[in-house]
Amino acid sequence: MADITYDSTSRTTKAAGLTLHYHEAGPAEAPVVIMLHGGGPGASGWSNFGTNLPVFAGRFRTLLVDQPCFGRSGKPELDRDYFSFSAAAVAGLMDELGIGKAHFIGNSLGGGTAVRMALNHPDKVAKLVLMGPGGVSVNLFAPDPTEGIKRLFEFNTSPEPTKEQLRAFLGVMAYDQSIVTDELVEDRWASAIDPETRLGGARMAASFADPAWTEDWMLWREAHKITHPVLLTWGREDRVNPLDGALVALKTIPDARLHVFPHCGHWAQTEQADEFNRLALDFFSH
Repeated sequence: MADITYDSTSRTTKAAGLTLHYHEAGPAEAPVVIMLHGGGPGASGWSNFGTNLPVFAGRFRTLLVDQPCFGRSGKPELDRDYFSFSAAAVAGLMDELGIGKAHFIGNSLGGGTAVRMALNHPDKVAKLVLMGPGGVSVNLFAPDPTEGIKRLFEFNTSPEPTKEQLRAFLGVMAYDQSIVTDELVEDRWASAIDPETRLGGARMAASFADPAWTEDWMLWREAHKITHPVLLTWGREDRVNPLDGALVALKTIPDARLHVFPHCGHWAQTEQADEFNRLALDFFSH
């Protein structure tokens, strides 16, 4: 297999009336896995899943999608709740690329989009792996907003966000603080303060604040309609979407199972990469 780098896998296309950027690697005729990133400052498909891509590309045609309002994808004003908008964009991308059905991995915000894919575009979805997913996560015991959401709001609403605020947010995401390196902070900082990135973040956040769409992003209300096999994965020490948020989804999704990673925060794909990769590959392969 050719070297898998950011540049060698980078692709851009038009789909659903939107410019969408994504990374692609793996055998063209293999089953497809689409990975959807979380919603933190400077987040993108590559920032969340770039290190996982070579492993999955060994067995699957794998796409890391920059969701609308993130990365190098378009930053449009939204005309519906974010999860529905992003799911429609991903469905359009699949049509553009001739992909009939795919497995999905969704982290946090991307987990919400993956769930909305299963609800709104069920024929396009095979199986779902959800990591601390938004929308179906309901905190039964942990306070709202959580520590991670507070740090996210602090950064996103600051007129002049600081590198210290970004480091504080990233520190909440991880259990193992050694992965919050100066290099990681610098990489995310460069993207996070870009005016287009900030515009995208503001438009994404506005969709969640619009009262007309509140019920649409409360995906737990519709979780019982998900007929696909679902693997819920959670970091035991997740301070963004805490572990108790898994319980309603586990109870209501008919074909759901839960795996909890110890010594792990909101980035299971990074902090517990070997175990996460093995679990997801096995789940998708059987």
